[in-house]
Amino acid sequence: MQSRWMALEEGKDPSTTVRTNQFRAFPLKVLQFFLIFLVLGLGISIVSMYMTRYFKVQIVAPVAESTLRPCLDEQTTVESWIRPPSNLLHTMNDTHLLWLASSVPRIKTYPFKRVPKIAFMFLTKGPLPMSPLWERFFKGNEGLYSIYVHSLPSYNANFTTSSVFYRRQIPSLVAEWGRMSMCDAERRLLANALLDISNEWFVLLSETCIPLHNFSIIYHYISRSRYSFVGSIDELGPYGRGRYNQNMTPEVNLTDWRKGSQWFEVNRELAVKIVEDTTYYPKFKEFCQPACYVDEHYFQTMLSIETPHLLANRSLTYVDWSRGGAHPATFGKADINEDFFKKIFESKTCIYNNQPSSLCFLFARKFSPSALDPLLGLSSKVLGF
Repeated sequence: MQSRWMALEEGKDPSTTVRTNQFRAFPLKVLQFFLIFLVLGLGISIVSMYMTRYFKVQIVAPVAESTLRPCLDEQTTVESWIRPPSNLLHTMNDTHLLWLASSVPRIKTYPFKRVPKIAFMFLTKGPLPMSPLWERFFKGNEGLYSIYVHSLPSYNANFTTSSVFYRRQIPSLVAEWGRMSMCDAERRLLANALLDISNEWFVLLSETCIPLHNFSIIYHYISRSRYSFVGSIDELGPYGRGRYNQNMTPEVNLTDWRKGSQWFEVNRELAVKIVEDTTYYPKFKEFCQPACYVDEHYFQTMLSIETPHLLANRSLTYVDWSRGGAHPATFGKADINEDFFKKIFESKTCIYNNQPSSLCFLFARKFSPSALDPLLGLSSKVLGF
């Protein structure tokens, strides 16, 4: 009572004082609660950021699973994987290209419908003067062949969109006759052709080559052969064993040394062996320099060592060396007549699938541009297309 009286004396209401003290205490509790909430919120945010940064794969994975296609769509995925490149002008260097081309499925049977094709690989400096004849040869056989052209890097082909040669150039480098760059070009052609898993046989041709028979005969002849057509002979003279360098041992001994035509036909197994080789390539590059012409010895010797049982030991391409010199005869307009082809067809007997045969050559070279018109005039009667 005395304190209340004193408060009244001083003009103060005690109930007002109590309410004022309670009001001042209330904001302090709110502030403490707010600070605790802020700290907790900040801590949760930091933990959340940490988990998002370091465990985002686990967080995203369940979402990714929902995008998986059902098993019924698996065929589409396989087809997209085996589809040949739509653009041959890729940016791979030779190291990457050869590595990729050497990849081989270990299961021999294919889990999809596969129509085997012949890859026609043209090694040329530039134009293909015989292209109109080849266009006629390929017509109507779509799906059974592929075309690849290795030319000088500076050459730009001007084939129309309707041509079978349209956009069939591969990334190329300069190839010098008789030097390893020529074999590099051939490996480059093989490697690019191997990227199409449907290519089963690979034929090397020049711009001066022509087909001697229609497509059906050539396709069946190659596809039914038990052997690949690589000339590989042991020549004892100065142009055979005389080119051997003893520094090539132990990988290549003198008795292993072989010689043959540059123009070959190989199946897929041998094509892979050629592009994946790192054993013989360094030896031939260093120790087979002109007058050792590496394109006549490298593949021929290597395949003779590795797979002699798969070689027919002859070429499918006819050439005429009867005129002498370092190069075979070139045929012009005046040479082209029925008797000329009769001579080629009857020039040789050979072995095909271990049986005698009169059909030995499927292609011929060397034909000059002037030979094109008479060839077109005779092709339906003499060549069958």
